[in-house]
Amino acid sequence: VMMGADVIKEPFAVINCDDFYGRDSFQVMGKFLSELPEGSKNVYSMVGFRIGNTLSESGSVARGVCETNAEGYLTTVVERTAIERIDGKVSFKDENGVMQSIADNTPVSMNMWGFTPDYFEYSEEYFKEFLKANMDNLKAEYFIPLMVNKLINEGTATVKVLDTTSKWFGVTYAADRQSVVDKIQALVDAGEYPAKLF
Repeated sequence: VMMGADVIKEPFAVINCDDFYGRDSFQVMGKFLSELPEGSKNVYSMVGFRIGNTLSESGSVARGVCETNAEGYLTTVVERTAIERIDGKVSFKDENGVMQSIADNTPVSMNMWGFTPDYFEYSEEYFKEFLKANMDNLKAEYFIPLMVNKLINEGTATVKVLDTTSKWFGVTYAADRQSVVDKIQALVDAGEYPAKLF
């Protein structure tokens, strides 16, 4: 993301390159970013996928479960593991190893972010701190949520959680591959997704 700092001067979105997010998620993100007043700063967004639309058919998953305030702004993201549908309910393992149920429409982060260009400045500064703290850890990763949480906790930026009806899918397990191929083919057949991207 930091590599775009010299060329991106307007609100922008960031996504993973190995996930399928769905048309509606791009539409809600595009609407939010396009309606920001010119020169907006510290006004970010995140598409909050409904957890029930992000599960694997092949096993449990880990997701960043989002908590929001009354106005729909992100207050925290809690990483939950062993999430799967059990007896028709979405369930996860809590800190004590106890299975808990969660509503199907609970928002989770799938790394679809919207930022204003000021993000680059914060990210570059914090990256220096990150490098100093992780000089001896070659496997350390500079995750976007680390930066976002820091800015929220400091009161520097807000992150609006945008609801979407899109169904996320990706290859979490090798067994997911055929299901993903079939889902993309179904979208192509329905005319919702191009057969050739370029």
